[in-house]
Amino acid sequence: MEATGILLQGVVVIGAILLGVRTGGIGLGLWGLVGLAVLVFGFDVPPGEPPTTSMFIILSVITAASTMQAVGGIDYLVEVAKKLLKKRPAYIAVIAPIVAFIFTLGAGTGFIYYPLIPVIYAVAYANMVRPERPLAVASTASQFAITASPVSAAMATMVGILDPVGFGITDILIVILPASIVGLLCACFLQMRVGKDLADDPEYQRRVAAGELQPVDLSVLEERQLPPEAKRSTMIFLGGIAVIMVLGMFEQLRPSFPDETGALVPLATGTMIQIVMGVVATVIVLTCKVNIKNVVTQSTMTSGLIGLIALFGIAWLADTWISHNEAQIVGAMGDLVEQWRWFIAIAIFIVAALTTSQAAALAAIVPIGLALGIPPQFLVAFATACIGIYFFPANGSQVTAIATDETGSTKISKYAIWHSFSLSMFVMWLSSTVVASIVAALVYGTS
Repeated sequence: MEATGILLQGVVVIGAILLGVRTGGIGLGLWGLVGLAVLVFGFDVPPGEPPTTSMFIILSVITAASTMQAVGGIDYLVEVAKKLLKKRPAYIAVIAPIVAFIFTLGAGTGFIYYPLIPVIYAVAYANMVRPERPLAVASTASQFAITASPVSAAMATMVGILDPVGFGITDILIVILPASIVGLLCACFLQMRVGKDLADDPEYQRRVAAGELQPVDLSVLEERQLPPEAKRSTMIFLGGIAVIMVLGMFEQLRPSFPDETGALVPLATGTMIQIVMGVVATVIVLTCKVNIKNVVTQSTMTSGLIGLIALFGIAWLADTWISHNEAQIVGAMGDLVEQWRWFIAIAIFIVAALTTSQAAALAAIVPIGLALGIPPQFLVAFATACIGIYFFPANGSQVTAIATDETGSTKISKYAIWHSFSLSMFVMWLSSTVVASIVAALVYGTS
């Protein structure tokens, strides 16, 4: 009877996730809360802990990022990208994804990639480079960088879960950042050889013959004049990230306070990030002529709040089910995971594909991994499986890239789960997981 109850509760959790995905937007979080209500009121399960630390980190980061965006900080980054892409058009399949990766790494959101899509397409098409090559891998790179970004929602989730067990943001970055870079480069060099050259592509030739192709809009490559506040806000934001990384690396630089036993404990990583990002937003407001009313209307704020609400509902729902049934879940999955730790990576990939949210996938699966006794360094190594959000071609950057590429080279096959982004996705995931696991074992040991 007990096993039946746990199974029914699991069905509620999965059902809430599926309904949330179907609803879209904030629906993932709302249905998560509905599922929580069913467990609490229908199954008498005591509510778990809401992910308050992760939520507050996300809120502070998107506030700072939106403040930067309100004075043109993201536009400034796009202008920098234009210059880099136009310098070496023949290598755009390498340069574009590296730029997308670095920008997302610094900004903490894949939104920054969207303005780059028409720029990448224009540079590629103007130089007769198959647009699929840079567009597919750059789009994937823009989301792949999320788990390695110090200020992303996914990082906030990992910090909220792993910092209490002694694995802080510096430890996370040591494992995941070099592995992500290796995965990115593997995908870049492989993608350079994908498909026929544009001039020899049958679909492109058909569209040219039929007169279906519009002249490429080269105006997107023209340099824009931005106010000095745009660059200044970007430098302040990036400076805040640097401060976070330094304070994460050197705990002795943080103030210490007595815990319940009287021992001095450094300021928690999550709290430190919230404070630094709050100061960053304020400094931008004071030095960059920010219209404060415009901050809350920025796209970064909107997308960030959607992610925050999704994390709130799904993470709280997952914690409630896991914490109440921890012994049974560990007993049922313990032997399997003990033999194949990487099974957790597959679970993260599947949940990411279903929820299209890296933060939600980590919030749902990483606590299970901890309960099963998987060392935190390996849970971090498996976190790159979050790129599973690209398994189905439904992500906004995928759809936009396909729509922008009028040559037809960036596409979805008749099998919906295989598309232009699939190869990059699997190469990044698998190669980075191998490298991250090796780094985790060498630096932190195997247990």
